[in-house]
Amino acid sequence: MALNAAYEAIGKTFVEQYYVLFDDPNQRPNLVNLYNAETSFMTFEGIQLQGAQKIMEKLNSLGFQKIARQVSAVDSQPMFDGGVIINVFGRLKTDEDPPHAYSQTFVLKPIGNNFYLQHDIFRLIIHDSV
Repeated sequence: MALNAAYEAIGKTFVEQYYVLFDDPNQRPNLVNLYNAETSFMTFEGIQLQGAQKIMEKLNSLGFQKIARQVSAVDSQPMFDGGVIINVFGRLKTDEDPPHAYSQTFVLKPIGNNFYLQHDIFRLIIHDSV
């Protein structure tokens, strides 16, 4: 399979769509459609999960209701299997918590003319300073 020449547009569009769903607690359950039942992986704050059901259990357990997100950068690269790797850097504020920087990496795997989310790694960037 060849490199996908539209990787930048795919990355930006995917990130916009993902966060529209994630940031609305009523829409968040629809994220299940982006993950594969068996071959999707997520690392969320160091907790590793495999499969759409386990991933959604984690996402649905998140207790916050309000999200204010500022995406600072979306960097995408094509993969040799036609997929796209995406790295997002931004700031996130949930409910009344202070805002924190975060990083999220997605790997989109091609399936026919579409993609599914094969890998999803999320980490808040919190530094303990003395």
